[in-house]
Amino acid sequence: MTDLSTTVLIVGAGPTGLTLACQLARRGVPFEIIEAEEGARPGSRGKGLQPRSLEVLEDLGIIDEILANAQTMPMTAIAPDGSSKRVGEVPASLLNRSDIPYPASVITPEWRVESALRALLDELGGAVRFGTRLDSFLASSGDVVATVVDAGTSRTIRARWLVGCDGGHSVVRKGSGIPFVGETRDDVRMLVADVAVDGLDRESWHMWRSADNMASLCPLPSTDLFQFQAGIAPGDEPDFRLDHLQATLDEISGGTAARIIDTPWTSVWRANIRLAERYRVGNVFLAGDAAHIHSPAGGQGMNTGIQDATNLGWKLAAVATGADESLLSTYEEERRPVAEHVLAMSNERMAAMIRDRVMPATRDLSTIQLDIGYRGSRLARDDRDERAALRAGDRAPDATGLTTRDGFRGRLFEILAGGTWSLLKFGDAPAPIIDGVRVIDALDTDGSLAAAYAPSERTLVLIRPDAYVAVISDAGDADAITAYLRDLRAGTLRASAGA
Repeated sequence: MTDLSTTVLIVGAGPTGLTLACQLARRGVPFEIIEAEEGARPGSRGKGLQPRSLEVLEDLGIIDEILANAQTMPMTAIAPDGSSKRVGEVPASLLNRSDIPYPASVITPEWRVESALRALLDELGGAVRFGTRLDSFLASSGDVVATVVDAGTSRTIRARWLVGCDGGHSVVRKGSGIPFVGETRDDVRMLVADVAVDGLDRESWHMWRSADNMASLCPLPSTDLFQFQAGIAPGDEPDFRLDHLQATLDEISGGTAARIIDTPWTSVWRANIRLAERYRVGNVFLAGDAAHIHSPAGGQGMNTGIQDATNLGWKLAAVATGADESLLSTYEEERRPVAEHVLAMSNERMAAMIRDRVMPATRDLSTIQLDIGYRGSRLARDDRDERAALRAGDRAPDATGLTTRDGFRGRLFEILAGGTWSLLKFGDAPAPIIDGVRVIDALDTDGSLAAAYAPSERTLVLIRPDAYVAVISDAGDADAITAYLRDLRAGTLRASAGA
């Protein structure tokens, strides 16, 4: 086969790799995305999408398809004495807020997320090269030459950058010599299976616990299946025969009317808790599970990978079109601390799950990833007091009831969609005209924009392509906006004092 040359080679076509491919495709950056599997992977796998990821998927334009195949799923915890209670309801503090369009995480099979992203990628002119595995690569200061195997034939792909989105056993990470620091606990394992069930309602996520184990059956929206989970005792071999799964459920539940009648997909989860020592070596990057793996408690894994890809995607595109290469170093600076936080939180929730034999159901801004931000990043500048609720580096909040001069009526996120730079203009602040930056001068009909951004009469807010706040100038300093973008392109950007 003819060798290929491209700008970005993405290895792995799970949610992380597909998100990165879509982010590049919509910005016109050439790429190749390869996947060792022969086709789309089955199974529900990671089944929870957090509100921050839903915002990313809205920006990509596929939120309607995602939500059509998803559902908010309260949990029904059933105690050993047979009593039950619903837990995990969305806190009232997150409901009916104009700055938060998606207050709750939703359940949807991971293959549904991948399917929606592949369909978008097809619309954007891209496609996954299935059945193509990375064999080896050589990285120099200029590019990466990767040897891949497709249908038994070796060929090379030359790329400016290589991104490993190839999971916990990442060939890219191993080939880069990046240590994967952490532990594998064989004493903490779990059966995971997609199963057909009779005799159980699909209105909630059912959980049972016994003296020494726990089990759950979670309905998978848009299918007739449930995801079954149950602990495996140390020393026991995983057994996915129907009679064993049923016996396990019966033993833990103390007897239930639920009957497992089929199991089209099975897996074993082991407590691998690891974080890559670095996210980058030269022009080779890691994202998603290739960079961090942790407990499923809290549903953070797929979501963290989607957001890794969103952060890296716009930066690769910017450098590919002329921004200074130093911008790429902010990927690890911003995203690795997020993974450290997620690992710590997931470990705490896993410990609670082992101790209490029930999945922790707390929902707050941290667990739904709406508090993730990059204050102190080189990409954050503002002239606000450090006590201000909204600072540069924070997630840009949504707002409702906006009317623009061209007649649009709706939400701020609808205006921001598309992954470009945007400048919010308040009052009589002078707005600089800059190529590639949309100026939003909206009428705030319900006060939600002012409530979210707390502007002065001259505030300017520059919002990054990934919907984080880059610059806030309450002084209405247009030169601060132009200087920021000039410095970003030149590679001379430094965080503002006190950021």
